[in-house]
Amino acid sequence: MIKITKELIDEHGINDKEYSFILESLGREPTITELGIFSAMWSEHCSYKSSKTWLKKLPTSNDKVIQGPGENAGVIDLGDGDAAVFKMESHNHPSYIEPYQGAATGVGGIMRDVFTMGARPVALLNSLRFGDINHSKTKHLLTGVVSGIGGYGNCMGVPTVGGEVEFNACYNDNILVNAMCVGIAKINKIFYSKASGIGNSVVYVGSKTGRDGIHGATMASAEFDDSSDEKRPTVQVGDPFAEKLLLEACLELMKEDIIIAIQDMGAAGLTSSAVEMASKGNVGIDLNLDKLPCREALMTAYEMMLSESQERMLMIIEPEKEKEAKSVFDKWGLDFATIGVLTDTNHIVIKHESEKKADIPLNILESGAPSYNRPYKIVTNPEVDQSYLLKSDKKIIDILKKLISSPNLCSRRWVWEQYDHMVMNDTILRPGGDSAIIRVHGTNKALAVCSDSTPRYCAADPTEGGKQAVAESWRNITSVGAKPIAITDCMNFGNPEKEEIMGQFAGVINGMVEACEILDYPVVSGNVSLYNETNGKGINPTPAIGGVGLLESLDHFSTPNFKRTNENIIILGDTKGHLCQSVFAYEIFGDSQGLPPKVDLILEKKTGDLVRNLVTKLKIDTVHDISDGGLLIALTEMSISGEIGFQLNIDKSNLNYSFLFGEDQGRYIISIEDKNLNDAIEYIEKSNISYLSIGKTNGKKIKIDRDNEIDIEELRDLYENWFKSYLKSN
Repeated sequence: MIKITKELIDEHGINDKEYSFILESLGREPTITELGIFSAMWSEHCSYKSSKTWLKKLPTSNDKVIQGPGENAGVIDLGDGDAAVFKMESHNHPSYIEPYQGAATGVGGIMRDVFTMGARPVALLNSLRFGDINHSKTKHLLTGVVSGIGGYGNCMGVPTVGGEVEFNACYNDNILVNAMCVGIAKINKIFYSKASGIGNSVVYVGSKTGRDGIHGATMASAEFDDSSDEKRPTVQVGDPFAEKLLLEACLELMKEDIIIAIQDMGAAGLTSSAVEMASKGNVGIDLNLDKLPCREALMTAYEMMLSESQERMLMIIEPEKEKEAKSVFDKWGLDFATIGVLTDTNHIVIKHESEKKADIPLNILESGAPSYNRPYKIVTNPEVDQSYLLKSDKKIIDILKKLISSPNLCSRRWVWEQYDHMVMNDTILRPGGDSAIIRVHGTNKALAVCSDSTPRYCAADPTEGGKQAVAESWRNITSVGAKPIAITDCMNFGNPEKEEIMGQFAGVINGMVEACEILDYPVVSGNVSLYNETNGKGINPTPAIGGVGLLESLDHFSTPNFKRTNENIIILGDTKGHLCQSVFAYEIFGDSQGLPPKVDLILEKKTGDLVRNLVTKLKIDTVHDISDGGLLIALTEMSISGEIGFQLNIDKSNLNYSFLFGEDQGRYIISIEDKNLNDAIEYIEKSNISYLSIGKTNGKKIKIDRDNEIDIEELRDLYENWFKSYLKSN
């Protein structure tokens, strides 16, 4: 018998008040297994005890949402009996400790969330943040994470089609690895995790249980310090080939009327899956761990319940259907074991070696979990006069060259070329654009998917940054001509026990709420990752937004590359030249003062609706939103990808840094042939949206004025080669 000491309680991340509640609820001291269960279920990672009050504010429904937050993944209606199933989650701490396995198991875990719902995964995306490029660990972490993502996804045969990569010193000791998966299912074959049927069997399937990943959820709910490398044993080890077998076995069984409920074993492993399933169904659950398939000898009940070994599921099925179900998993060479039964006790009871190791009322673990209304203070940067950012004698073309070759604006080709992005043959628009496009297999419709975040905006003004994160996602879906439907999010923040950090979270949520409501773009799934700090220094607030939209027909959509010479280039939306918090300010001046650009959500929606109409009704096929780096960076990206140059023809008063590099929101660039120009202008003017004709596509050069022109190929070399040069350098 292990004695429960104050030191042991502290090691499990349980404070004095929480432990007193445990004693009061149980009427006795917990066993070591029970202490481990409380530690896992009450961790920030599993209980959202600092965030759930705020998360309740987010809009979670519209006429397309079938399932919002609360299940393994969100579900939206695509019409014709088809549904998209998707979610984004973090694997930050594990990826810093062991980058390959941390990232790989993050991908594996998010795919299980999706196929647990009955969907076949069709697309993976990611949102990655690394430290300063000169930090001693950055190259190691970058290459390890990218290899882990590619290794797992490629082996699974699921294309990685999009994502984002940012470098910033605030992530030096706390990188972010957010993984997103999108799957396709039939609406009448969606599976849920609510257990039901007293006497029904609790069945374990997949790989065997080992000692890897124990305390993973607790570790993910704590700050790092200089001893973080010692936490390597808490990182799970993945086997993508086993997961591929598990995927196919689950989908095969789902074709039959056998599964009552199903839940993957993610954070907190068997503990969370058993507790969540039983709690949702308002039933009890008895587990006999003597029957649990283990790959290591002499495992304790504590270890079995807290292991985060990968590629495992928990199912509820009727006893008389066990034989039929087992035959499927036998065929795929996977473990299948009946390890428990549903009861009417509303307790979780765990037995091992003929002893009762745990007996806990489920309501204590779920509804009784702590919920904190932490004090918060929303802090924004002071407003500054941006005129100091205009005082430079650098030529426009030299600034363009510096920006286009900078770590946060250069091509991500090296990254996405590590991934198989064409497998399954349904990738219509590959990485590198505003959104990827994935055909709904066997149809003429498609999904548009993207991931976005602008942490520097959120750090400067959390509320405005929260608006922008959602709006940028909506804009990227719109840019390809798709209708944005819903988002998943991954909320990455520092220590919520600090008022300013909690204020960042509150402010971002407030901004997201406003944007989701006005844009009709609800949150249907997601994840919160807090305590992203090392030695008391936190990351920038980073709400990663994964967007999903629908293209009703693949007969016509838009892409960002210029396609023809002598086309008219038009900006849609207001250009005021906002430079504070821009990439220009940071890269040219090393400056991070001031506030981010405002987001006018009403105008954002009007402009986006106009863009989609131009694409679908007037068949405009070149659209790119203006975001990081401003107008000239967007134009250059269009030029490089299309191998066609352009000549600007604008008033000399606009040939300045603010017009060319400002990051005003809600803007798009379109290019239009002469024969369609009048119709397009008429349509734009009827929509009452500001526009400006700024030049034409032409030749193989970018021409800004007489003193500022450059060959596309020279810019392409700068744009494409940063990653290769960086990774080759000492």
